[in-house]
Amino acid sequence: MAKMLKKLAVIGFGSTMIGIGVNSFIVPFHLINGGMFGISLVLNYLWGLKIGLMLIVLNLPVYLIALKADPSYFYYGVIGAITSGFMLEVLIPLNGVFQLPIISSVILGGLCIGVGIGVMLRNQISPGGMDLLALLLAKWSKINVGLIAFAMDTILILTALFLLQEPRLLYSLLIISIVGLLVTFITSLPTVDEERL
Repeated sequence: MAKMLKKLAVIGFGSTMIGIGVNSFIVPFHLINGGMFGISLVLNYLWGLKIGLMLIVLNLPVYLIALKADPSYFYYGVIGAITSGFMLEVLIPLNGVFQLPIISSVILGGLCIGVGIGVMLRNQISPGGMDLLALLLAKWSKINVGLIAFAMDTILILTALFLLQEPRLLYSLLIISIVGLLVTFITSLPTVDEERL
């Protein structure tokens, strides 16, 4: 029971940080971050589709794969994705609250999102399908989950840059670099059990 409550608290904290980072600092400049969040933002910018709803819909195929591969990742991952999607919608009013230069927004957005995703991945919880895929690949390959997520995010940003033809999206490469570094750092920290050894 204590383990479940801890995971739910982590999901709540991580999803809130992601929602704050995306709505306060990323969306006002029409930038994107990585993973399914990034794809959801691209769809929003192209066709006005709801970011939170797209996040949940896009995650379904990956979660079905996870259900077969590792059910424990699936259950908490679904809760993580739904909570993250919900927080993205609930925190929409933060869009435009902070009037900051683009570089400051990029750094603060990257920090918020990186902490949110990092804390969730450290606890084997995925806030979105790409991160779940990264978790599964990290489990199979023994490569740090942050590095795998960073590689996938870089491909996504370059694809979005091609589709949207918006040079400002180059700032998104800085966002995913900050997120990737933070996630790699947070997921590399020794656990309490490891420290006791």
